[in-house]
Formats: sequence, C-alpha cells, structure tokens
Amino acid sequence: MRSDGKLDYLELPSTGLPETKTFYEAAFGWTFQDYGPTYAAFDQGLDGGFDADTDRPKAPLPVLYAHDLPAMLEKVEAAGGTILKPIFDFPGGRRFHFIDPSGNELAVWSEGG
Repeated sequence: MRSDGKLDYLELPSTGLPETKTFYEAAFGWTFQDYGPTYAAFDQGLDGGFDADTDRPKAPLPVLYAHDLPAMLEKVEAAGGTILKPIFDFPGGRRFHFIDPSGNELAVWSEGG
C-alpha cells in the first residue's frame, strides 16, 4: 500500500535508451516496460538514506545489492560500465561505484568484509 511521503519512484537520465536497457539487462538482469520511444520503466525495489559525508556524490546515488560483489563488478565491467571506485569497506559492508553508459553514478553493495 502506498502512503504519503514514501519514496516511490526513481528516474535516471539516459543518453540512449537501447544502450541503457542493454547494459542493465546484461549486468543485473533487469526487465523493462516501454512507454514510447524515450521512456522505459523498471521495478527493482527501493530503500534509501541521506549521506552528509563531504566526499559523497553530488547527485542522488542509486545503490544496488549483490550477493557476490566481485562477480557483480566483473559483470558491470563486461556489460560496459566503468568502475569509478573499486570495492571498499564501509560501516555496513562493502561496495563499489560505477558509471553506466549514460554517465550515471551508481553503487553496488554487499554485507560482510
């Protein structure tokens, strides 16, 4: 059930919809619902937080999950992503940051060290 104030949707810019969809399909197995030639929707779940660290990204940072972080890093690279920050530890586990083919920065995290 949707409620007032609940973060409900995330839109990311795309510089080329076919290439963007191909990347997310290959790296993460995402599927899409097309709404015309310039919009494709995805349904992948969403939680969130605020980051006040001075070294944080200056735009919203979508963070995805992976059970096997090194394997996911390899899949992201193989699909055409650019690794911005290799795997590192943070208080909740480990993660890496990457740039997708449209220039969006995202991260992938996993529990444990």
